[in-house]
Amino acid sequence: MKKSNYQEISREIRRSILLQHFLSKESHVGSALSCADILTVLYFGFLKVTPKKPQAPGRDRFILSKGHAVAALYAILAEKGFFPKKMLETFCQNDSLLPGHSTKGFTPGVEVSTGGLGHGLPMGIGMALAAKQDNKKFKVVVLMSDGECNEGTTWESALFAAHHQLDNLTVIIDYNGQQGLGESEKIMKNKPFLQKWKAFGWKATQINGHNYHQIEKALTSMGIKRPRVIIAKTKKGKGISFMEKDPLTWHYKNPNQEQYHSALKELL
Repeated sequence: MKKSNYQEISREIRRSILLQHFLSKESHVGSALSCADILTVLYFGFLKVTPKKPQAPGRDRFILSKGHAVAALYAILAEKGFFPKKMLETFCQNDSLLPGHSTKGFTPGVEVSTGGLGHGLPMGIGMALAAKQDNKKFKVVVLMSDGECNEGTTWESALFAAHHQLDNLTVIIDYNGQQGLGESEKIMKNKPFLQKWKAFGWKATQINGHNYHQIEKALTSMGIKRPRVIIAKTKKGKGISFMEKDPLTWHYKNPNQEQYHSALKELL
């Protein structure tokens, strides 16, 4: 897909994210904005999914492990046609099909329930291993946060995936450098991050997580017999200048009316 098309979709995704957080008054808008470009390339340039048949056996599987950023997933699913965009206005409301964390069985296109940090990767590995054992050709993609890499389940899972040569598994880490209480490196150092994944037996690549060409290239590189991890350097609150400048505040804060309209002007 052309860069201009990705840009147009990403802007619409960000507008949808803002709308959900403005109406619901829920947190984590910055986390959702940082992964909008990654989701755009995934759903419009890589994943084989069919909105009219969300449970098609041969579909690719996507897991949003950083479940707090679920507004971004709902935005891309609506843009792809899994459900009407009007439904986004019900985000986090009573009886809504769009709960505050992705929940299997509620929302078309959502594969698993997430929100507990570090759980998405082991679930994705289970899917990838089952596909191998059953000779299925679908791909499994897991989007994680850098904060999740503080969890022990992450590294146990990394060892397991490499041991079983799960080359049908791709992990993307939304490396925005921020967690709920501050900068990731100040809370728990993980450098040298790229080398850690390589030492665990993965094909590891680092990219600009807002560069569509780099995302696309990293996703489509083939010829490996091991799992793949893409470390995508991003900005929390990407696309909204005042959120980018104050990422920790926008981990928990939601936009008021003035901030909402100011943010929309930046996405015209």
